[in-house]
Amino acid sequence: MSRVPPDGTLRVVAWGDGPFWSNWAGTADARPQLFASPASVAQLQTVVREAAARGLRVKALGSGHSFTPIAVTDGVAVRLGRLTGILRADIEAGLVTVLAGTTLHELGERLWALGLAMENLGDIDGQTVAGAISTGTHGTGARFGGLATQVRGLRLVLADGTLLDCSAEQNPDVFAAARIGLGALGVIATVTLQCVPAFLLHATEAPGLLGDVLDGFDELAAANDHAEFYWFPHTRRVLTKRNNHSRGPARPLGRLRRAIDDEFLSNTVFEWTNRLCAARPSMIPRVNALAARALSAREYVDRSYRVFASPRRVVFREMEYAVPRKAARHVLTEIDGWLRRSGEHIAFPVEVRVTAADDVWLSTAYQRDSAYIAVHQHVRRDHRAYFDAVEQIARSVGGRPHWGKLHSLDAARLRETYPRFDDFVAVRDRLDPDRRFANLHLRQILGP
Repeated sequence: MSRVPPDGTLRVVAWGDGPFWSNWAGTADARPQLFASPASVAQLQTVVREAAARGLRVKALGSGHSFTPIAVTDGVAVRLGRLTGILRADIEAGLVTVLAGTTLHELGERLWALGLAMENLGDIDGQTVAGAISTGTHGTGARFGGLATQVRGLRLVLADGTLLDCSAEQNPDVFAAARIGLGALGVIATVTLQCVPAFLLHATEAPGLLGDVLDGFDELAAANDHAEFYWFPHTRRVLTKRNNHSRGPARPLGRLRRAIDDEFLSNTVFEWTNRLCAARPSMIPRVNALAARALSAREYVDRSYRVFASPRRVVFREMEYAVPRKAARHVLTEIDGWLRRSGEHIAFPVEVRVTAADDVWLSTAYQRDSAYIAVHQHVRRDHRAYFDAVEQIARSVGGRPHWGKLHSLDAARLRETYPRFDDFVAVRDRLDPDRRFANLHLRQILGP
């Protein structure tokens, strides 16, 4: 645990016995020289100014859910856990300004109390608002963009400790860059979100066959507000999820059904089977076939933010690529073929989602309707051969890697697929010429 003074100022930490930071998946860790936990935007400014005076780099820490070392620093680690809550809300306009450390779970509850909701969310709600938008969290829905498209304004603490407000009207180039800013431009202090009236979602989950789903993939995406499916490798079976706006009444899952499905089966039993499969990988095809056949359909109606999110307690590694939506079938077919040829056994389902094209410079959906292919491997098994193969397949159709998930690309290769990459770098050069917010990972993906 870190030791932080109540006023949020920096505290020196000895190298040998200081607090140790690691992300959720255990794929990145650090022992910063200093930690800070500001309780106000003014204190956050003071932290950044003091770090600059000491010549130290700065990184903000969210929930640590990114699989990459994007938050690693050898300088000052800024915990945002005390910068939470809603600052102001215009109910009629749906504009809500929140502090950067607010988690999506907390935000969902607070917005509901105001009669509001976010129109789209990912399937993890433990992330902070700032961390989720900075790394391109997206959710699913053919007519909806990722979280960054719901941002209407940002307040950044720059490298010298000053504040900069940006929106489509104010500092628009910074706004275009900072909505998915990777922590490279400054520390986000507040975010203004465009919300919608609170709504219920009717969730329908059903088993199916991979060929049928791929044949009707365009229809699945177009006919539902939020659609996705999970394919079980080494089988032809999938689980489809369709979430659609509902007038109600609410019919949430019963406590026992939720405990059995979402906690016991999806987490406890899934962890046990992955441990068994890690010891005996040859069992994986049979286990996947059994798991896929054991799936049962279910329906319920609940608050939107409760339907969007699922508990994830099994620790895994993940890589996700956004590909042109029309290429989804080809990519999945190629992954299936590689698994057959390689003899590699994969216990985790492959997740497939969709989003609409947007105009955010570093969005994986920039200027194209996208399908997202996410692959996973249990923490006890080596993911590298599998991820390398999937990455090569996705890149062959112009795929873009999720910024918060594992990939091997550097700035030269990322520049090839992002038309506004150099515009982003120019904003970074202007706002942070001394690279106060840099680390080795950002130098790899953005350049020096």
